[in-house]
Amino acid sequence: MKIPRIAFAAYGFALLIIVLDQLTKAWILSLPDVASIEQIPVGYVFAEVFPPVLRFTFVQNTGVSFGLFGGGEARWGLTIFSVLVSGALAWWATRADRRLLITAIGLVIGGALGNVIDRVRFGYVVDFIDVSGTGVFPWVFNVADSAITIGVVLLIIDSFLSDRASKA
Repeated sequence: MKIPRIAFAAYGFALLIIVLDQLTKAWILSLPDVASIEQIPVGYVFAEVFPPVLRFTFVQNTGVSFGLFGGGEARWGLTIFSVLVSGALAWWATRADRRLLITAIGLVIGGALGNVIDRVRFGYVVDFIDVSGTGVFPWVFNVADSAITIGVVLLIIDSFLSDRASKA
């Protein structure tokens, strides 16, 4: 099967997100405030970046995005599900012909696989971006979660903007 050139854009976006996600997590885990603690307490605020709007708070997320369905029991199930979804999206990218759709697919693949890497390595996903001080968004998240969210929003926008004829 020949992979269309546009599909490689999705794979490039995915790779970019994976690299950014893993670099930011490695940076967070290497900070002296975090690296010097043998057992980092969950919910440990280690940097007030722009108080109270933005803090870096260490969270071991055993659930899906934003800690939903947490508990740790589903580690391998979530890992397998994320890999299967990423595979399906990678296949979809070979059929896509719109830039917005390709971008969305790449962001979701990259975010899903970025979190899979954490689940396999640590048994949890490293979350650290905390904007709960705004009172609007209570979850702590990471670059991968952000990419998944933006990708899903772009998928929804693309579905409204696409020129496909609706079938009744």
